[in-house]
Amino acid sequence: MQVVITAVGPDNHGLADPIVHHVTAAGANIYEIQMYDHDSERLFAMLLRCDWPDNGATVASLRAQMEQIGQLKNLSIRTWSRDEQTTPPRLAICTTFRPEPALAVLRAIRDKRLRATPAVMLGNRDSCRGVAEQFDVQWHNIGNAKGEPDNEQMVEIFDRYQVDYILLARYMRVLPAGTCWRFAGRIINLHHGLLPPFPGFRPYEDAYQHRMLTYGATVHFIVPDLDAGNQIIHQSTFTVFPGTPLEQIKRQGESDHEPSCLVEGVRRVIDREVELHFHRVIRRNP
Repeated sequence: MQVVITAVGPDNHGLADPIVHHVTAAGANIYEIQMYDHDSERLFAMLLRCDWPDNGATVASLRAQMEQIGQLKNLSIRTWSRDEQTTPPRLAICTTFRPEPALAVLRAIRDKRLRATPAVMLGNRDSCRGVAEQFDVQWHNIGNAKGEPDNEQMVEIFDRYQVDYILLARYMRVLPAGTCWRFAGRIINLHHGLLPPFPGFRPYEDAYQHRMLTYGATVHFIVPDLDAGNQIIHQSTFTVFPGTPLEQIKRQGESDHEPSCLVEGVRRVIDREVELHFHRVIRRNP
């Protein structure tokens, strides 16, 4: 059984040792271990991916042990495995203004094209509240009057609803590095442009200024680097005729193309066709 352990907290000495020692003493085979020390923030972050022995303690027991280590070392530790539950994975859908991507995901779940459960929707604006209500999904607004998100509340909601994957469905805020590490390998972002050539918040405009005739969208795993290029799950494109107005291009991309791209990217992860290993997307063996 594959298990992923993430730990985040104030930088200090000897933080990884008790985690690694407990996992190896239990007979687990470590496949991946990454540790980061962000000097500017004095933040320690760690990811450990291992093969947990079938004849060992339960994942719930491992989680309890990790929580004890977390209390001792002042670390926020999460222990997660897709194999722990036989039920469909639970999704958190994060939004800002545009409802189409979230709506496409919820319709795909309803129509059984995505084998997942929409556990919660949240946004830094209330624009997509109606979509959540339409599908009877719990809604939380984590933004203030200016749309500035409460990132600690966001993490608390993810934990409360026990989500497996987090979908940034045109969520137009950058996640803090600490949030990215807490849920490493489990955050899926829809970027409304082709990566790596058009990152940032205005990819349609940037591509238009370069007189591009091909536009697209990218679904990728989130790592702390904004719109990094090695974590791509799925990309798709559409072409336009020369002289097509920017507004028409954006309308086609936002209303139709981006939502379908997101659904396919999420399907690849939900169906376990791909995973994130060492910050690179790999294809799982059939």
